[in-house]
Amino acid sequence: MARKTKEDALITRDLILDAAERVFLRRGVARSALQEIAEEAHLTRGAIYWHFQNKADVFDAMLQRVKLPMLTRLNSQPEAESDNPLQHLRQNVAAAFNETVHNLQVRRVFEIASHRVEYGDDLQAVRERHITHRTERVVDLARVLAMAQAKGQVRPQLETHAAAVGLYALLDGLMSNWLLQPEAFDLEVVGAQALDAYLVGLGGVPQ
Repeated sequence: MARKTKEDALITRDLILDAAERVFLRRGVARSALQEIAEEAHLTRGAIYWHFQNKADVFDAMLQRVKLPMLTRLNSQPEAESDNPLQHLRQNVAAAFNETVHNLQVRRVFEIASHRVEYGDDLQAVRERHITHRTERVVDLARVLAMAQAKGQVRPQLETHAAAVGLYALLDGLMSNWLLQPEAFDLEVVGAQALDAYLVGLGGVPQ
């Protein structure tokens, strides 16, 4: 059999990950098997093992293929961030909410990561990466709040790390709850209002 070209391999890999998204969303990660993913992709199990070591490897690759919307752009505009930290934060949060609502692939993967995964023994490495990701985002938020504090945009006595933990919980909770029932509220509108309410509590001025 002729050696697969790099392009063929990438196409097959994407087919596997597309199928994994559908199977994980339908059945949950713990109850899904590589055989089901292979059947969904119209491939053999051998084709999956050519690309991935196990189900955890497939799940991790599925997550890595998209940028989940939890404030991934916080570091993208350092000048805007330093000029008006809270406005920069609002813009990034609005972009995250917009991505969650309108990018269907991001929405699927975020729903799987939020509601369709149980971190058993075979997914402990993925769980650790999830924790690392959360920690990094809290650090990002604390940095922005500290910059806002230096500019007088929030209370001078604010404990920025504690405020960042609460802010991350608010934003992540809004998106997770919206995914459970999208018709319950408008994530972009209500999310912006909730963010402003939280920032006002920190001493920030609503926009």
